[in-house]
Amino acid sequence: MESLRKLIQFIATLLTNSYFLFPFTKNIYQGPAKILCSPGLNCYSCPGATTYCPIGAIQQLLLGVRFSVESGAYYFSSYVVGTLGLIATATGRITCGWLCPFGLIQELLYKIPCKIKSEVPYFLRYVKYIMLFLFVFIFPVALVNEWGMGVPWFCKYVCPAGTLEAGIPMLILQPDLRATIGFLFYNKLAWLIMFMAWSVTTSRPFCKTTCPLGAFYGLFNKVSVLKLELQEDLCTKCGDCAAVCPMGIQFNESVGSPECILCMRCLNEGCDFGAINLTCGGLMLTADNRRAGIKKKQASQSSTSTEII
Repeated sequence: MESLRKLIQFIATLLTNSYFLFPFTKNIYQGPAKILCSPGLNCYSCPGATTYCPIGAIQQLLLGVRFSVESGAYYFSSYVVGTLGLIATATGRITCGWLCPFGLIQELLYKIPCKIKSEVPYFLRYVKYIMLFLFVFIFPVALVNEWGMGVPWFCKYVCPAGTLEAGIPMLILQPDLRATIGFLFYNKLAWLIMFMAWSVTTSRPFCKTTCPLGAFYGLFNKVSVLKLELQEDLCTKCGDCAAVCPMGIQFNESVGSPECILCMRCLNEGCDFGAINLTCGGLMLTADNRRAGIKKKQASQSSTSTEII
């Protein structure tokens, strides 16, 4: 399953960045596919990007709200909001685990051998909600210029994916842009360097601490149609699910956690007794896994009883 997940991550990254003519055009793709909303964090300004980033789209929508109201023009992007809402309510945070390009990059960096492998302090996991509510929703609307226009705070000041996918490639493609480099670029470059270095020692630090898209999707983990559920009668509380989890959570103690990216490693690699199962609308999709777990637990209990006798 893990090999399949990696393959899907690579395919998703290629599909959302499949404009391979950018080395010749030296510019951002503006074709018809650019109206599509990418499910993962993928910068609109990446020269290879064929879709747009949902977080960037939300900020672009909100930064012009006050100007629109004052000028008597009212717009609501039902497509962007509807797309995000549909993904979130249908699959929760599975996009983070299976489709997000920046999530894949962090996982590959974590495979680099390093003597020190650590976990993020748990309180830092709340930072991503600050990013979501302040940098994505509040600041673009509340902090505006004299014309009533805001700025996309997260994209402009923080997003390391934008620096990696768009900022650096565009500087390479268009050398004239280097004359415009200033504080904003170096600030975002520092964010990128920090998260890439951090990813070598810690699994998915950006996803855990800062990503507003992951924060949004995670809010729906408990109510999404597709989810992981615990079969308590089979759980031995061994902790193996936590040992393989890239997000550092113990599933049996936090079912429906907003941190879960539904990578399913706990289901396929961690639990030997079928206590974790994938369901869709209440229908168990891994019934065979549960049946195998029941047999294994019965065999284990029988063996234990024999040893006692």
